[in-house]
Amino acid sequence: MIKKLYNTNTLEKSELIQVIKDNMDSLDPKLLHYAAKTREKYYGKKVFFRGLIEVSNYCKNDCLYCGIRRDNDKVKRYRLSKEEILNSCKVGYKLGFRTFVLQGGEDGYYTDEIMVDIISTIKNSYPDCAITLSLGEKSYETYKKYFEAGADRYLLRHESATVEHYNKLHPSNMEFEHRKDCLYNLKDVGFQVGAGFMVGSPYQSIENMAEDLLFLKELNPHMVGIGPFIPHKDTVFAKEKAGTVHMTLLMLALTRLLLPKSLLPATTALGSIDPKGREKALRIGANVIMPNLSPVDNRKNYALYDNKLSTDSEAAESVNSISKSIREFGFVPDFSRGDYIHWKR
Repeated sequence: MIKKLYNTNTLEKSELIQVIKDNMDSLDPKLLHYAAKTREKYYGKKVFFRGLIEVSNYCKNDCLYCGIRRDNDKVKRYRLSKEEILNSCKVGYKLGFRTFVLQGGEDGYYTDEIMVDIISTIKNSYPDCAITLSLGEKSYETYKKYFEAGADRYLLRHESATVEHYNKLHPSNMEFEHRKDCLYNLKDVGFQVGAGFMVGSPYQSIENMAEDLLFLKELNPHMVGIGPFIPHKDTVFAKEKAGTVHMTLLMLALTRLLLPKSLLPATTALGSIDPKGREKALRIGANVIMPNLSPVDNRKNYALYDNKLSTDSEAAESVNSISKSIREFGFVPDFSRGDYIHWKR
């Protein structure tokens, strides 16, 4: 079945479930071999660097798993000014970054007018850079304004493609259908689009994971963010078990085979639960890494989960040590825009 997946880049739901079950205890070397081979076929040994700027930890949503959820009153809230965001870009540009990722909670402070101004200023200052946004669910019109201002990519994890499971992770005013509409709207507007999900989130079954993979196959996004669920002490799921490195690697390998050309980050969450997590992810098909360019004072407050890997190895100032590690793993750090293969805006 793994050979079939490698050759055809698709499996039926029942076959996917079987592959997941067969790899629950240990990962089939063939799976790892084919996932790595697929990545190399399209992207070689390149690992694309993106500079992450966490613009705000204010959020109007109350997702049950998230440390910056609206009802968590223990969070020290912050939002970056336009000047602080531009300064982070300046630091990143000097370090060699040519993609900036502006990520934040759904913060009403950043009106369309403010965001368009920020995006167009970054684009005018750094025309050779890509701008990625990860700011949540917006209207079609808002997404269009962002795109026309110069944003290139948009990340919006779908979190769960099974309605019943999605509803167990989110408050009643959030709907999977709306999230799905947003993702298709983003594609329609012209963005390179990223979806993705947490592995090992509360109530998640093998069937749910298979549904997530099939949804990704159907959506055909350009980027897929997959990381382990990690509980946050100030949320409803504080006492839940974290997702495992093993299952996260399995989902990454399967995603690489289902979406051979996708850009797959080796996520911070994976590095947070295993010192070798990101290296393992790169070895089985991941090809993106996102060091943090946010002002150092704010980083600890952008805690979506507990024990987040930060400051030292995640800080962009230590980009040399991350690059060195990546070379030692046998990969090539790449600071170009790193677009989806054959992408034309």
